[in-house]
Amino acid sequence: MLSLKGVHHIAIICSNYEKSKHFYTQILGFNIDQEIYRQERDSYKLDLSLNGHYTIELFSFPSPALRPTRPEAMGLRHLAFTVDNISEAKLQLELSGIECEPIRVDESTNKKFFFFKDPDDLPLELYEN
Repeated sequence: MLSLKGVHHIAIICSNYEKSKHFYTQILGFNIDQEIYRQERDSYKLDLSLNGHYTIELFSFPSPALRPTRPEAMGLRHLAFTVDNISEAKLQLELSGIECEPIRVDESTNKKFFFFKDPDDLPLELYEN
């Protein structure tokens, strides 16, 4: 058995680099660690961190293939991030023009959560600590 230590990063390919860069940095609050333009690929790679931990690699590629992203589609279901106050986080997203699903309660933990989408309809979840 492998001795995994944790998740190193999450790689996301976006359709509109500037729009996604704005969403992940200005709306969700990720920090930019490094931004590289790879001329041979006509592609950007943006390394983003959260609370000092490298978290997301945001890529742009010309004409990326489409993939189903609904939470019930086969493959990656969604990405979830923790927050201290779910109602406050939802309000902040909505004030930024982000459509959010209603807050629900996890039946097994009694913790509150809700889903929303990034600019490419990638399903994201906020889960209250």
